[in-house]
Amino acid sequence: MVLGMTVPRYPAPRGLLEGKVVVITAAAGAGIGGATARRCLEEGALVALSDAHERRLTQSAAELAKEFGADRVTAIPCDVTDEAQVQALYAHAAAVFGGIDVAVNNAGLGGTDRLVDMDDGVWHRVLDITLNGTMRCTRAALRRMREQGRGGAIVNNASVIGWRAQEGQSHYAAAKAGVMALTRCAALEAAEFGVRINAVSPSLAMHPHLVKVTSEELLAELTSREAFGRYAEPWEIANVIIFLAGEYSSYMTGEVVSVSSRHP
Repeated sequence: MVLGMTVPRYPAPRGLLEGKVVVITAAAGAGIGGATARRCLEEGALVALSDAHERRLTQSAAELAKEFGADRVTAIPCDVTDEAQVQALYAHAAAVFGGIDVAVNNAGLGGTDRLVDMDDGVWHRVLDITLNGTMRCTRAALRRMREQGRGGAIVNNASVIGWRAQEGQSHYAAAKAGVMALTRCAALEAAEFGVRINAVSPSLAMHPHLVKVTSEELLAELTSREAFGRYAEPWEIANVIIFLAGEYSSYMTGEVVSVSSRHP
């Protein structure tokens, strides 16, 4: 249980991604990427994990391989600001699993910095990881899916910050708004190849490690803005990613789905 209402029951597997090959960035640890990797495996997928943090990635991959089988999990470090590493990620996944069906572009970098005091380095770093990294991964996935000729799905992680103003978030908000626009425009181009591109837009998603470093006062303030009086569990965001990656959303593309209970 978290602040406010009780968290819903964790969903039972339905085989929604049976046999699909899924590539996920920023997939190590306890956040949305890690929850998405687990949910994809539960739904029958073969998963290629990547993350810029190699030690954490190795640990996450080992845990998932032990639980779901070493033949269903592979991992390779990837810094999404490096085009060569992005290319290596997709080449690795295709070599191990024989192709790519789904790409989940989860990598991003936030922070709280007032624009008046921000230097160019901070601005460029946030945009290069959050927006440019999403572009690089979307482009790499599209090129491979076009070559394969079997369609596919790409899901980008945006944020409600891309829609809503918040002090100290100009760099992150600009990057996430860019992810939304990228998603909509790229989706029109990708339709020619039978590839769907959508995005999720979470509001407040927390995991135990993040809760520990967030003050009770701040957490209470943030959750008070949510209609359910609580933050989202990472797997609740992952559930929507699973929906957008699978066949139940076969006629959806170019959409940004808000995964939020936030009220004005």
